[in-house]
This record gives sequence, structure tokens and C-alpha cells, in this order.
Amino acid sequence: MKKLILASAIAAIAAIAANTATAATVYENKGLTYKIKGDWQVQLRDNASKTKDTEVEFDDLEIKNTITYDLGNDLQAFGQVDFGFKNEAEGKNTENLEEAYLGLKAHNVSVAVGKMDKAIDDFAIEGMIEEYTAESIFDATGSTDGDDVIRVDAEFDNVTLALSHELEADGEGSDDGESTELFVSADLGVVTLGAGYQTLENTNTGDEEDKDLWGVSAQFDAGFAEFVVDYGEAENNLSANSDEEFFHIGASFKASATTKITIGHSELERDGASDKEQTYANVVYKFPAQKNVRLFAEISDVDEDGQDLDMDVLAGIRIKF
Repeated sequence: MKKLILASAIAAIAAIAANTATAATVYENKGLTYKIKGDWQVQLRDNASKTKDTEVEFDDLEIKNTITYDLGNDLQAFGQVDFGFKNEAEGKNTENLEEAYLGLKAHNVSVAVGKMDKAIDDFAIEGMIEEYTAESIFDATGSTDGDDVIRVDAEFDNVTLALSHELEADGEGSDDGESTELFVSADLGVVTLGAGYQTLENTNTGDEEDKDLWGVSAQFDAGFAEFVVDYGEAENNLSANSDEEFFHIGASFKASATTKITIGHSELERDGASDKEQTYANVVYKFPAQKNVRLFAEISDVDEDGQDLDMDVLAGIRIKF
């Protein structure tokens, strides 16, 4: 057993040193594959609040453990356990377990059960490094992960489908509401279209379909630049004065083979609450020898009704494997 652990550790270090793009394969034998992924980010940030000083801020600090068994006949069993240490690194007392699920995959369809991201988490389009408004309408006012989730994913050539449902789990410690989500994405070559829908039930009210959310997105690769836009709405069925809208538009340009510049603007309009806006620009540099090692910086002009805010400024380093 000690020899196996030592061999696995050596294999992991070797894989990381070889700049594996997706994960480090720790162990692989007789149909079993064990991989480790990491996403670590540390940054200096002076956020928009005038009452807070510049700090060292952590993002993700995730370690993902994935097990896959080849069962033959194009059937696989898989499981994943993810740990995130962001909050603990910032002195917040919270649990480290972020995802824990098991599932089966046959051909191009997989079914998973456990604690994981919901289908509409795939809707978000990365642009901002730090979001003052939100990543999407689902991130702003919906629910993008859960503890009692059943999720189905399917891939068909240029179309991706995801369906998830979080159980109500009434009376259990993981009871945080029932929801159903649908996400679809179509890659049409230079244009990628996406759409998402979610219905939420608040366990505190006992009513069904307390909130409905939907969103649409488009990504266009013009060669010299990539353009993105997404729009979403949330309708609160329990209150006529609490609907929300989210809008985001952005563009990314390659300044060189290793440097990308992104600019964009997002707005979150909320009935009965203050509206938010963010106009941002960031630059990401990937080291030529190791593209999973990145330096970045971002500046954002943020605005919220009734708030006295400064510019949001940050710079840091990110390492992935």
C-alpha cells in the first residue's frame, strides 16, 4: 500500500510538471483512472467599497478528485469530490466540501446524483474576473448549485443539453428548496447560442414555482475578436414588485499569442431593490512555457443606487492543472 501511495504521488508530480492541460493522472490501471485537478488564484484587490482597505483575496483554491471506472461496452462509472479552501483562507469558518457526486455514463449521456452544480451553471459566460453585478441572471437571483441534485447531460455533435432537479429534501439537513433547470447550447461554427431556464420553489412558503428565470446568450468569433452577449429575466410569482433583469455584453481581443484583453459592461435591474452596473476591462497573460500559469489585472467602474463607491482594482496570479 505504501508503495502504491508513493508511486501515485510521483505520477502526479510528473504529470503536473509535464503541463497536463486538464488534470494530473495519479493512477491508471485495469480500467480505473484517478485524476486530480487544481484551480488556485491569489490576488491583491482594492474593491469598490470605501470602507474596506486593500487585501489579499483568494479565489477558488479548489482541488478536484475524479474517479472513473471503465465498465466495458462504452459504459463508465464516475465520481468526483471537490474541496475549496477560499473561505477558510480568508478567515471564514465554513465547510470545505464543494461537490460530491457519483454517476454513470453511456455513450454520450451521463446521469449523476449528489452535491454539484446545476444545469444552468453552464449558462454563465466568463468575462469579468470579479463580478460586482453577477455572472448571469441565474447567478444573480437564482440557485446554481445544490446538495440533493439529480443531473443528466447529453452531447450530440454540436448540441449540448443539461437537465437537473434538486429534491425538496423536506425535514433533512440539506433542505434548501426544490428547483428544476434546463440548459441547451448549440455550436454553429463562428456563433454559439445558449438558453437556460429555472423554476424555484421556496420551502419557507410551501408554494410551487415561487420564481421563474430564463436567459439567452450568444458568442460570436469574428477572428480578430470574440463578442459575447447574454440577457435574462427573473419573475417572482409571490411579489409583483421584485422582478429582475440582467444584461451583459463583452469583447475579447488577443493582443499577442500570450495576452488577451477583455472589456465589457453588465447591468442588474431589480424592482424594489437598488440597481447595479459594472463596466470592466481586464488583461490576462499566459506564460508561453506553461499556459496554465497566468498573470491578470482588472479595473471596474461600478455603480449601485444609494452607494458611494470607488473603482474596483485587482491584480494577481492563477495556476491550473
